[in-house]
Amino acid sequence: MPFEQFFDPASLPAHLHNAAVAIGNFDGVHRGHKAVIDAAEALAKGPHNVPHGPPRPAIALSFEPHPRALFRPDEPLFRLTPPALKALLLERSGLDALITLTFDRALAGMTAEEFLEELVVRRLGASAVAVGYDFHFGKDRRGTPEFLVQHGRALGLDIAIVAPTRETGEAVSSSAIRKALAAGEIARANRLLGHEWSVLGPVIHGEKRGRELGFPTANMALDPQCGLQHGIYAVRTVIDGITRSGVASFGRRPTFDNGPPLLETYVFDFAGDLYGKVIEVAFVGRIRGEEKFDSIEALVARMNEDARLAREMTRA
Repeated sequence: MPFEQFFDPASLPAHLHNAAVAIGNFDGVHRGHKAVIDAAEALAKGPHNVPHGPPRPAIALSFEPHPRALFRPDEPLFRLTPPALKALLLERSGLDALITLTFDRALAGMTAEEFLEELVVRRLGASAVAVGYDFHFGKDRRGTPEFLVQHGRALGLDIAIVAPTRETGEAVSSSAIRKALAAGEIARANRLLGHEWSVLGPVIHGEKRGRELGFPTANMALDPQCGLQHGIYAVRTVIDGITRSGVASFGRRPTFDNGPPLLETYVFDFAGDLYGKVIEVAFVGRIRGEEKFDSIEALVARMNEDARLAREMTRA
């Protein structure tokens, strides 16, 4: 059955009722989030099912915009996975569906009891819930994991509270991944994520300088809040379902104009018109920082070396 997306619990079709629901913001869909998703999928196959019947559906319940945008609107937030990319990664995780609720004052004002009784049980028709150890819900964050276990089980829900996830001794969290990306530490960020960090968006027109230099690029304007360190990266691009290696520059182009940050990706061994097409660019490793060159010849020589290194890094 294909992955489905909904923005209103009332529109949830009957075949997704009685689901095991993984609840969270899921920014990054990292290893810790995957543990919550795995717990929901395990609950879906659990004893609540009719003997010899099909497993319950496993779905995600998430929120947009990020709650921090409501409570701290003046504080910039580097989103690891904006809504479209988050949905794509949740689909890849094997879930049956995603429900995205609008996080507004009305939702934030629901009591913990209302959130469980009205939203999860009555409107979603859920039979099981999986959350992380630090997930809180309801007005004033009264919905603690302990509350969920006690009140949820009284409502007949199967409950899984997932312990912290660690990777090579480091606690996995969205904030730790943001810090790694801000430092250009792609390998560390990818270890914590459990997959290569990527961006998703349409290819836009640029100044066509790359084409003039022999490196035609697919240009993408990332979210202004993107905290990735400026520099040159080895990447993989997904174009029409086909993955190709490449080298990308993220920054202000100091040799030319010091303009707004732009992601410029040179896709190896590809020829075609990508303008307007939505592509995914996954980051494999950092090659170097952004530099200002004294001449076009010096820049092109360095770009050739960057491309050689990116081919080696993406071949591994």
